[in-house]
Amino acid sequence: MPELNRESLREILEDWISGNSLSASSREKLQVWALADSLRAKAFGITSENVAEVLDFRSHLFTHLHPQVIAYCQNKNFTSRPLILETLWELWLPLAIQLASWRRNLSRPLIQGILGGQGTGKTTLAAILTLILKHLGYETISISIDDLYKTYSERQELQKQDPRLVWRGPPGTHDVNLGIEVLTQLRQQKTPVEIPRFDKSLWQGAGDRTTPEIIEKADIVLFEGWFVGVRPIDPKTFDSAPDPIVTFSDKNFARDINFKLQEYLHLWQLLDRLIILYPVDYRLSLQWRKQAEQEMIASGKTGMTDEAIEQFVQYFWRSLHPELFIKPLVKNLDLVDLVIEINSDRSPGKLYQPGD
Repeated sequence: MPELNRESLREILEDWISGNSLSASSREKLQVWALADSLRAKAFGITSENVAEVLDFRSHLFTHLHPQVIAYCQNKNFTSRPLILETLWELWLPLAIQLASWRRNLSRPLIQGILGGQGTGKTTLAAILTLILKHLGYETISISIDDLYKTYSERQELQKQDPRLVWRGPPGTHDVNLGIEVLTQLRQQKTPVEIPRFDKSLWQGAGDRTTPEIIEKADIVLFEGWFVGVRPIDPKTFDSAPDPIVTFSDKNFARDINFKLQEYLHLWQLLDRLIILYPVDYRLSLQWRKQAEQEMIASGKTGMTDEAIEQFVQYFWRSLHPELFIKPLVKNLDLVDLVIEINSDRSPGKLYQPGD
């Protein structure tokens, strides 16, 4: 049988959704493809014994859900249709099926953590998973670490106490106790539960807490954010930290933020599992942010200059540098269940379990 490459995979999927039935030859190619990437197959529990059954179920979902997924992604101007189909087949569907399986093994809602920096696709992933899981019969809600920001007035007072907290985002700018309370209520299946929501447009972009969302039921909770699950590290690490943690002041700031992470550990303990969206190079977040701002400016909206973006992104690298905090997690099998690499074009890349 000829080897199935990425282009031929897309051709099979495109032909499939055009109304043609999936041929026996194409089914066999998809099975070979599913087993060829041994790390991905292992992560999703696919073996030579169950591959036919697994792909039959995935095929059923693909047939029913691809119109909704394509419509959602195109409405959000998310990538090309071939890549949407490939990502749906290769990532979104098997991951949703896996979440449903994990949920069935619990007698309460599953709290799934998703760690990913800016531009890694956390919001899109959560939205697509919610759509698929609803089709599977599971009510899913998304909560961002951003929804736990302290109120505008509280952050104004916080900035007076520590002028270094010029932007919301780093550890110390969230109401951790609120997060613990909400996730605990969800785990205990309390009803109703008030889910905090944050509006970034308020106060000229400074943002503030807004009307909570009332939830009556949640089977699966997707809790996402740029440092969800991140643990404190040895303060001595900052003695020889990477750029832009350079000056004495930079290192003190990094140590102080590292210390504030201690407050979040009780929140992380409420996570059942953790997925990391891991860019092949952390510096891509700067490139992605510049692209996003340029697109906003081109559409007639206001946006940040490249210089302002660099200052903004480097501020977050000083607070929690990806090389120091995220990279070690990728190898930690005790804390992380799945790693999804993100390519420079924001497409999903390698997928594996830590340690593989």
